[in-house]
Amino acid sequence: MLHGPHAVHEQIAGELWNAKNERKPIPPISARYPDFTAQDAYIVQRELRALEHKDGAVHAGYKIGATSVAIQEMFGVDEPDFGFLTEGMLLADGASLDPERFISPKVEGEIAFRIGADLSDPRTTAADVLAVTTELFPALEVLDSRIENWDIAWVDTVADNASSAMAVLGKGVPFDGRDLAAETMVFESGESVLTANGSAVMGHPAESVACLVRILASFGAGIGAGDVVLAGSLAAAIDLEAGATVRASFGSLGSVSLSMRNICEIERR
Repeated sequence: MLHGPHAVHEQIAGELWNAKNERKPIPPISARYPDFTAQDAYIVQRELRALEHKDGAVHAGYKIGATSVAIQEMFGVDEPDFGFLTEGMLLADGASLDPERFISPKVEGEIAFRIGADLSDPRTTAADVLAVTTELFPALEVLDSRIENWDIAWVDTVADNASSAMAVLGKGVPFDGRDLAAETMVFESGESVLTANGSAVMGHPAESVACLVRILASFGAGIGAGDVVLAGSLAAAIDLEAGATVRASFGSLGSVSLSMRNICEIERR
């Protein structure tokens, strides 16, 4: 489509910004701009990030998405993407969410990393990631597409900050060499129960983080010391409905939960 920042990129970023704040989704970008490329999508994401920071948001890290077969099949994509995290997007275990903050939310269970040193080498490996990992967290990522009806091509979700809305982090656990590929997860919401192992995420969650570093390096960027990184969903995402309670329990990392308030509960306040 375009090669470098352009008024159209700023326009689309503005549309996504307004969609998030007004909770009114926009038509798919890819349908309106058939030649919209991956480069365009990441330029729009960068413009969206600038709007967030101008509004006072503080950088907290990154999320990498579409790292498991379950998520790729669910959303019809075949390669990872990434988005940014801000401090306001990170919530503590047991968070109670307002359904009126979202358009059409979904939730997924993940392992999150706290990275203790800068990583920006395009040759970064999973071993490099583990060497500088200071903490691990059980995590629930809340997704919310600002695109109508989740009618997304890969470039739509990239432009829309990888469909990220927020993340709830459980208690941090120091990394002690534990085998994250073998880490088990039970993901529960009502009668829905999903199980998976860490190996579902690109064979090992640290490989997912290394992949993110390599992608960021192609943009002349990287993960910074202190950043939190969501490594990707171990299982499929599920719809997050009003009144729901969701929990992800891990074999050695502990558990994390969130709840979505009922509309009537909000109206009583």
